[in-house]
Amino acid sequence: MNSHAKPEKLIKGATGDFEVVIGLEVHAQVTSRAKLFSGAATEFGSEPNANVSLVDAAMPGMLPVINEECVAQAIRTGLGLNAKINLRSVFDRKNYFYPDLPQGYQISQYKSPIVGEGVVTVDVSPTEQIEVGIERLHLEQDAGKSLHDQSPTESFVDLNRSGVALMEIVSKPDMRSADEARAYVTKLRTILRYLGTCDGNMEQGSLRADVNVSVRRPGEPFGTRCEIKNVNSIRFIGQAIEVEARRQIGILEDGGKIDQETRLFDPVRGETRSMRSKEEAHDYRYFPDPDLLPLEFDQAYVDALAGYLPELPDAKKARFMKDYGLPAYDAGVLVADKETADYFEAAVKHGSKPRDPKLVANWVTGDVAAYANSLGLPVAQTHIAPAQIAGLVDLISDGTISGKIAKDVLAIVIGEDKDGDPRAIVEARGMRQVTDTGAIAAAVDAIISANPDKVAQAKAKPTMLGWFVGQVMKQTGGKANPQAVNELLKEKLGI
Repeated sequence: MNSHAKPEKLIKGATGDFEVVIGLEVHAQVTSRAKLFSGAATEFGSEPNANVSLVDAAMPGMLPVINEECVAQAIRTGLGLNAKINLRSVFDRKNYFYPDLPQGYQISQYKSPIVGEGVVTVDVSPTEQIEVGIERLHLEQDAGKSLHDQSPTESFVDLNRSGVALMEIVSKPDMRSADEARAYVTKLRTILRYLGTCDGNMEQGSLRADVNVSVRRPGEPFGTRCEIKNVNSIRFIGQAIEVEARRQIGILEDGGKIDQETRLFDPVRGETRSMRSKEEAHDYRYFPDPDLLPLEFDQAYVDALAGYLPELPDAKKARFMKDYGLPAYDAGVLVADKETADYFEAAVKHGSKPRDPKLVANWVTGDVAAYANSLGLPVAQTHIAPAQIAGLVDLISDGTISGKIAKDVLAIVIGEDKDGDPRAIVEARGMRQVTDTGAIAAAVDAIISANPDKVAQAKAKPTMLGWFVGQVMKQTGGKANPQAVNELLKEKLGI
């Protein structure tokens, strides 16, 4: 694993270099219609306390009943993280008092989690890959939500989230920079979305991270860590790591020592603040929940779930590189979102004739993605159909239009002719590129004879050729085949 950082990842302090060491605990809300131990609904945005069963409200005598779909989702996630699935696991009570935790304890898993060690391959940049170890994944119930801004004198409690299933995915301390941590959470979210086990909507709180940060001199043992609780965006995770690492380096360089504590990140002020000191011996008095038997299933159950898993991002990326000859970077961009990858494949395979996958990828990740971003939508949710991109690429490949004209055709599809077939648009509007050398030659001759001074300059300085190309394109309304123009000009000017 990532034992020490590359020199460029070290943080320069006043007294030398420091290395930041990062581990993440990601809380991912399980995609299921009902909660972990009750039949109440899990949908987001309901009226406060609309989705609360007697179990969630901890009424006396109410017993938890495990939701099998949540168990299956945890196993699927474990398989997607290349992790060990434990056929026997135990639910424990984690005791603490909080107004939005009606039971006075949270049902979680402590010593015997459902999923053990795994590994995630992360692309930090087009040229750098790291492996982040997974320590464990366990199932637990979420707490409710206290609202302090509804009344000047009272706090309100919404128990809709109380009892919703969470997967806590704990990484090893294998990350050495804010970039690595951001890339890891991005990859983890992609895997969860492919599997359909968590929607990954950080703005709705269905994916949040506790970030553990420590610093050390390169080669020294791990330093004392601080935990930054409940960071709810990938950008904030990166910022929190950077400001916390700087804070710790400042203390160490002043001769102080780091106190192990829990902190909060304030994105407005760009700082972390102490929330509570966290001793190792923080005593939650864990014990096996007497209302729940140990969770047991057999390997056949796991194998049956594994048989229905979708193709995951790493496998899809490898296939795109092998089958379509795409570079690693292009394949990585396409598979980062499952719907975008499906869109690309639909465009490549549309109709009966083969087309250039690299050209399709360029359009999907370039102009189509730019249009989608301007609307704040993913590529697959725009009105531009894969068939339209296929048609555009075919027109370029068979020489009917140039890449420049293709941009104009796409603009028409985006604007006035949303369902238009690119070939029909080109025919109806006379947008074919001129490949007839006779017509191009006439334009070239006209411009050469009108600009004798420029001709003399071009012979002395061949870079002037661009000016002539521009003039010919202007005269032909941008429709001349640029290669034909270049060749004819070189021939006639004797360059």
